[in-house]
Amino acid sequence: MTTIIRTGALAALAMAFACPTVAEETPKGPPIEALERLITSRTPETRVEAPDHERISARRIDIVDADGVIRMTLAGDNPSAIIDGVEYRRSINVAGLILYDDKGSERGGFGTADVEGGMAILALDHPAMDAIGWRVAPDGEVSFIINQAPPPVREPKLGGALVPGVETPTRMRLSVAPDGTPAVALSDKNDKPRVRLTVTEEGFGAIQFLNAEGQVIHTIAPEADLPTS
Repeated sequence: MTTIIRTGALAALAMAFACPTVAEETPKGPPIEALERLITSRTPETRVEAPDHERISARRIDIVDADGVIRMTLAGDNPSAIIDGVEYRRSINVAGLILYDDKGSERGGFGTADVEGGMAILALDHPAMDAIGWRVAPDGEVSFIINQAPPPVREPKLGGALVPGVETPTRMRLSVAPDGTPAVALSDKNDKPRVRLTVTEEGFGAIQFLNAEGQVIHTIAPEADLPTS
């Protein structure tokens, strides 16, 4: 639930980084200066030497593995996001459960975000950004997205750590708008929706084809062509 970089979903809910081996062109990520402003620690706590009664407290519970690595954190004020050994400030507070891999890096979570009207979120992550995410927004919109995994990019100025926020397209989005309109959208590699399955205002099932500018250029809605009785 790397919600600190990606806009729209929490922000709960974006990120990834790369090895110096770049195939054709280097994926575009945020400038190092922007990342530096978000870093709260380059040596974040990712393990405890000995559990203290499972470290249960009123505000936070940490679950550790046999090696002492923190694997889950349940808290009313979730800790900063840890990505490949670097700790980053979140854009908003999220109360809930955070999941970590065996290296202590965040790999998902769910909870509620402290935004006006409240928001419920759930995400499972690529190594440095959201892979899939659910969101129930204050205006009533419900959405589910699947993001393409970007090639990993590493930043020498971060000690070779993976960099969060590398641009990658959302390839699939399933949503129900505040007015109840459902839609399933498939996007191209440039993050442009090109096919949309929806239900029209008249109640007809439809498949819409869009161009790169987001304009509907063709619609298939068989029921709309049926004669009315």
